[in-house]
Amino acid sequence: MKTLAEILHLSTEFLQKRGIEKPRRQVEELLSYVLKLPRIELYMQYDRPLIEQELTQLREAIKRRAEGEPWQYIAGEVEFLGCRIQINKNVLIPRQETEILADRILKELPSTPVEIWDVCSGSGCIGIALKKKRPDCKVALSDISAEALSTARQNGELNAAEIELLQGDLLVPFQGRQADIIVCNPPYISEKDFSQLDREVRNWEPKTALVGGLTGLEFYERLAVELPGYLKPSAKVYFEIGTGMGDKVKNLFHAPCWKSAQITQDWSSHDRFLTLTT
Repeated sequence: MKTLAEILHLSTEFLQKRGIEKPRRQVEELLSYVLKLPRIELYMQYDRPLIEQELTQLREAIKRRAEGEPWQYIAGEVEFLGCRIQINKNVLIPRQETEILADRILKELPSTPVEIWDVCSGSGCIGIALKKKRPDCKVALSDISAEALSTARQNGELNAAEIELLQGDLLVPFQGRQADIIVCNPPYISEKDFSQLDREVRNWEPKTALVGGLTGLEFYERLAVELPGYLKPSAKVYFEIGTGMGDKVKNLFHAPCWKSAQITQDWSSHDRFLTLTT
């Protein structure tokens, strides 16, 4: 029987030869998934032998990873701000940048209960994380994709988060209602830029959740017109935006209702978020 350390070394070499970036980290994640151990504990069990069932499962996972499938889809689950979020090919893989956004919203929420909408919710990671941390708030998730909403429903149940789920295009499901907080991570990749994305993103993640249109600004353009009627007084809107889109998106929100529009950066110092207040 080979030990965990030997398997880690051999599998890392295998992925490296096939051009997979950060191969050791990828193998660690897959080992963590197969062995149901936190990554840090792998280093405490280096001498542990893997049984045949574990080896078979890992071989299959490594093979899929070598073919380009992201490890997150192979594992079928990621951690997001203290939540377990199940994912599949109907939803995007939650990014670190999105986790930054959700954490920021949490820190800026008022102490009193508010109504929060997660528009273009995908897996539901943002809205569910907010609801789990602030169960006193009313949280509604919307998406045009029935498959994405099905995944979000599972994630709500998995995290014991009581959320409202609505299917429809952008704000259409919320007609006649108003919110205190709206967060939206819409498709913002242009058709041209889609072809330049990493191969694994292009081949595995849902294109409809990535591409916003010819320019990538289309969803923001619609929301600039539609949002004001859906906001309570002193409401806030949080957007995730694409690299280099900061001023272009900000300039769309010039209506008198907006008291402020602030662009902030991610950990790589790229413009990544736009916050609007009424």
